[in-house]
Amino acid sequence: MPMNQSEVDKTASELDAPESLGDDENFNSLLVEMVTDQAPRVFAVVIEHGHREDAAIAAWGIAFEDSAYLVTANGNNHYSLAAPENALNYLRINPHATPHLIWPNLTAANPLDTQN
Repeated sequence: MPMNQSEVDKTASELDAPESLGDDENFNSLLVEMVTDQAPRVFAVVIEHGHREDAAIAAWGIAFEDSAYLVTANGNNHYSLAAPENALNYLRINPHATPHLIWPNLTAANPLDTQN
């Protein structure tokens, strides 16, 4: 028995429809996994004054797979970088100060975490 046009269209649209990724809980779990896998890494540029006499965070950055973004701690300057290591070239320091690129340990409990 031949199909009419609406049956053909229905069949084609059903074939084109993406498959559901499960219930809300499963879908949310997949989203969390995707974000975790693709999340940029946080870093800081810390300026050491003297020889281990004092230090201060001069800037914060985020590193993506193929680039980085940096903002000074006071928010006045923003930089797009090819790599996080380039951040050390953009902060003015005196001859008695040493910049350090620091990757924080983010596995510690986050006090801002609002999960139940």
